[in-house]
Amino acid sequence: MTYRLVVTLAFVTALAYPASAAGPQKQEKDSQDKHLDIRSSSGDLHIGNDADARKIGLPIYPGARLKHDDSNNNAVNLGLLTEAFGIKLVVASYESDDTPVQVIEYYRDKLRKYGKVLECHTRQHGGDVDADVDDDKGRDSDQHSKPVKCEGDNTGPVTELKVGTEENQHLVSIEPRDGGKRATFALVYLHTHGKQGDI
Repeated sequence: MTYRLVVTLAFVTALAYPASAAGPQKQEKDSQDKHLDIRSSSGDLHIGNDADARKIGLPIYPGARLKHDDSNNNAVNLGLLTEAFGIKLVVASYESDDTPVQVIEYYRDKLRKYGKVLECHTRQHGGDVDADVDDDKGRDSDQHSKPVKCEGDNTGPVTELKVGTEENQHLVSIEPRDGGKRATFALVYLHTHGKQGDI
């Protein structure tokens, strides 16, 4: 059974989930961290704005700042674990006063520890994460998982650096700002699986 729709829905839900509605599971006076944790016999769910570069497995670009917008949902940490499948999705958006080229070179080097880095181009910022979770693949799914690939016509001002497979991937999406003098970028980690244990 394929769970592509579930992964897409989870990704959209995580990005659309307003941080202010995440619930008072963890609320300190000076903390903006809010999250929702649900544990049940059918599975566990975590949605929160507690994402950062460490949870993605990449360093923060020197001098970069967490990007904030009106909804304050530029840092999303989503985990969904059931007996049939699991999804771990972490997305954090940053801004830098350095050029996109500098950010690209930095992350191209840092991503190499995960494998061959693919450079793609798109018109939209945010990262195109495509995952196909098949619960019939068993424990060897990483061996049969398709490598990441460029989507669409591979043109546009946004550079995406991708590494890994559809089920286990890291992505950095870099967008130029102010005529290419500055950059915003999103760090993304996605790990999915069928019936093969914890994420």
